[in-house]
Amino acid sequence: MKQTAAISSETENFRFELARWSIFAILILTYILVYFHRIAPGVVSEFLMADFRISGTRLGALSAIYFAVYALMQIPSGVIADTLGTRTSIISGNLVAGLGSILFGIATGFEMACTGRFLVGLGVSVVFIAIMKNNSVWFHERVFGILSGLTLFFGNLGAVMAAGPLAQVLTVFHWRTVFIGIGLLSLCLALVGFLLVRNKPQDMGFTPPNTYTGRSQAINHNWLTNLRSVVMTLRVWPGFWVQFGMIGSSYTFMGLWGMPYLRDIHNLDRSFAADHMTIQLLSFALGALFWGWISDKIGRRKPFLISAAAAYVLSWIILMYLPWTPGISGFAIFAFMGFSASGFVITFAAAKEIVHPQLSGMGVSVVNTGCFIGTALAQPLFGYIADLTWDGTIANDVRIYSPADYQNGFIAMILLSILALVAAFRVSETYCRNSFKG
Repeated sequence: MKQTAAISSETENFRFELARWSIFAILILTYILVYFHRIAPGVVSEFLMADFRISGTRLGALSAIYFAVYALMQIPSGVIADTLGTRTSIISGNLVAGLGSILFGIATGFEMACTGRFLVGLGVSVVFIAIMKNNSVWFHERVFGILSGLTLFFGNLGAVMAAGPLAQVLTVFHWRTVFIGIGLLSLCLALVGFLLVRNKPQDMGFTPPNTYTGRSQAINHNWLTNLRSVVMTLRVWPGFWVQFGMIGSSYTFMGLWGMPYLRDIHNLDRSFAADHMTIQLLSFALGALFWGWISDKIGRRKPFLISAAAAYVLSWIILMYLPWTPGISGFAIFAFMGFSASGFVITFAAAKEIVHPQLSGMGVSVVNTGCFIGTALAQPLFGYIADLTWDGTIANDVRIYSPADYQNGFIAMILLSILALVAAFRVSETYCRNSFKG
């Protein structure tokens, strides 16, 4: 009898592990495409400027549309994740992003491209919060930090694909073909999500890994009231400003202006410039995994977040003021910048541990909004600053900027990184436990 019960228990555990990791895999595949769309405009920037005949400011705006709608959707994404669940988020997100990517690929003008980019941003905006919600209900809370890092690690593989590998693909395929193909892949993932993804273990007859005795009744069932309670939690907001400055400046460089900078100032071809961005993105991915792991292992959030933010400020100072050349020294600087910036991942765990456990989606969405508002403002700002002092040089319908143009933009980025460091000192220490008091 005991042996039969043990076999039954093992079978049940296997089914549970298979279910949650299968769902996680589907979400991660979707998230890889989120990062691809986030970074790809930097690699195809010269094609976009030439095909649509646009300035640096308009290029920044085209790329930033993604981040602007992403930012606007973060609070709604948290509400959707906490009310309708991960399944609805992932299916609808893939459908909309897929159609947007196809539209972007067939765009005949700047306005049509903006519409496609808007739909991509709208679709992918719900994915990350859905994954964080999924991680909080399908996995034990003590591994949330490492899972956040693992999620960002895999997501950043999409960013890596959008750098060096995409540069190589563009030697064979037209940039439009690439975006149409990615759109079709998103539509396929929507179908798979419909078939396999479920919101919580109970939906498949499993026991949830987390129980919050005495706190589950404290939640109000009105989502607007719950959202207000999260937004009014002052301890959540420092994480918002960390992401605003740290990731706003980082995505501005990694996702758009790094490639033109290496082309204009260091005379690198697309492939070699993309290698530098690939190194930065790989370091960003590995760093996210490291910061999440070390924070969980030591049981502290704040010291590691401050260390990462301080290192990130230092990386901008090195890039701007110390002599370096493309190649080994360039790779080292870009790697350091990517690794230090990835420490922002800790803000997700800290936010989740400050609010009511059932409102983790909303808590994470509030701090995540900072990332995309920061990027949506910083990308066109960088282009605007460069355009102000541009001397009129054009090559193959693409604007060429001077060292001074880029240096002016970098000053804005370092100010953002300093803002992030200041905010990191204000983040509450949770000791890797939910500290909601009601």
